[in-house]
Amino acid sequence: MTSATPPAPGGPDPAGSDPAGLDPAGLDQGLGATLTPGFRGRARPEGVTLPPGQYAEEGFPVLSAGPTPNVSTATWSFTVTNEAGATKSWTWAELMALPQDTPTVDIHCVTRWSKFGTRWRGVSLDVLLAEVESTADFAMVGSYGGYTTNLPVADLLGGKAWIAHTFDGKPLHPEHGGPARLLVPHLYFWKSAKWVRSLHLMPMDRPGFWEKLGYHDLGDPWREQRYQGD
Repeated sequence: MTSATPPAPGGPDPAGSDPAGLDPAGLDQGLGATLTPGFRGRARPEGVTLPPGQYAEEGFPVLSAGPTPNVSTATWSFTVTNEAGATKSWTWAELMALPQDTPTVDIHCVTRWSKFGTRWRGVSLDVLLAEVESTADFAMVGSYGGYTTNLPVADLLGGKAWIAHTFDGKPLHPEHGGPARLLVPHLYFWKSAKWVRSLHLMPMDRPGFWEKLGYHDLGDPWREQRYQGD
């Protein structure tokens, strides 16, 4: 571990993991090069506790560094691969037929904004992973466009994570990861991979896109785990 500050979010993947030529991380995962107009800090709401270093945001900022993948629900799929290489996939129709949750959660971006009381609809990872035989402790999440991020399996289970397709009562907009994104609200939002398409279960941890460039492997906002060593 060097003492150098990790690079600022944004730009192409230097390792070439972006075969489509898109921003591999995307938008509000704290990975954009430019901020949209109106991106402003606001006072902390009365009676609300913020993680350290965060400020309250009433809007839903979008940070863009490239085009948004055009993913149709007609072709979308989500595949889980266990550590033995066995796969289980769901089409859009199959995802919609599963039990649906409607979590209301706070979200926290590593670029220091927090948004309170966000309303989502989606399928719990508890439901999806119940159909997969595995003893793996870690997972690598993959997105349309090439982005990856790693998480402990324990942070995907126990009602902590969803494949979310609806935000605030409407289909999830592509700029926020639609048609479906991973939602892991107790971690910094770069872990909530947009345009989600896969999850690979792993016996050993390995870093994803931003983790390779110095961002924290876990990313707990309450412990301010922004960079490796935090």
